[in-house]
Amino acid sequence: MTTTLITGANKGLGFETARRLIAAGHTVYVGSRDAERGLRAAERLGARPILLDVNDDDSVTAAAKTIAADGGLDVLVNNAGIETRTADNGVPGALETTADLLRPVFETNVLGMVRVTHAFLPLLLRSAAPVVVNVSSGLGSMAMVTDRDLPAYAYPGLGYPASKVAVNMITVQYAKAFPNMRINAVEPGYTATDLNGRTGTQTVEQGAEIIVRMAQVGPDGPTGGFFNAEGVLPW
Repeated sequence: MTTTLITGANKGLGFETARRLIAAGHTVYVGSRDAERGLRAAERLGARPILLDVNDDDSVTAAAKTIAADGGLDVLVNNAGIETRTADNGVPGALETTADLLRPVFETNVLGMVRVTHAFLPLLLRSAAPVVVNVSSGLGSMAMVTDRDLPAYAYPGLGYPASKVAVNMITVQYAKAFPNMRINAVEPGYTATDLNGRTGTQTVEQGAEIIVRMAQVGPDGPTGGFFNAEGVLPW
């Protein structure tokens, strides 16, 4: 039985990923920083709720201890993330962006991901087939954001793309450090979720496809890569 933890899984892409992996036979922990919402989501899914705030050391440590006591972990999906939005659901551009606006994005998207991964590495290293999936974005691809022919070129924000560039680099460095693990970054696509005020152009079912696929890679699967549903993406 494969045991999987998904952060930020009480809604959106995390919830849909949990649903699909449960259907595939995984035992899934639904990580949520809100205990009540996490419990409701877990009950709907037939999953296990776990209180987990990626920005809180004590919360992450407690979650790791709980999952260790329950038997361990095989797959970690770092899904929790945020994006800075203005009051009218726009994205602040370079002129409006301050260090204070960037800080919470990096705290959650980068430091939170590292905090969780670090805490669960001892469990993953004991698994026969450990997998880590880091939910990134095409906005974290320098090649795509600088290509005038791609939609990513027009995105004006600083914080979210910069945080996902960091996610991609961290993914590569973890993959090099742990060659017996399958560690990859994925781009779900512009999916309608609370992250973007539901302005995305595809469904959570479509967005979760690549997350689910990479959560199920075997020991001979790719590692240290960046993928969307169509294949490999440029860095």
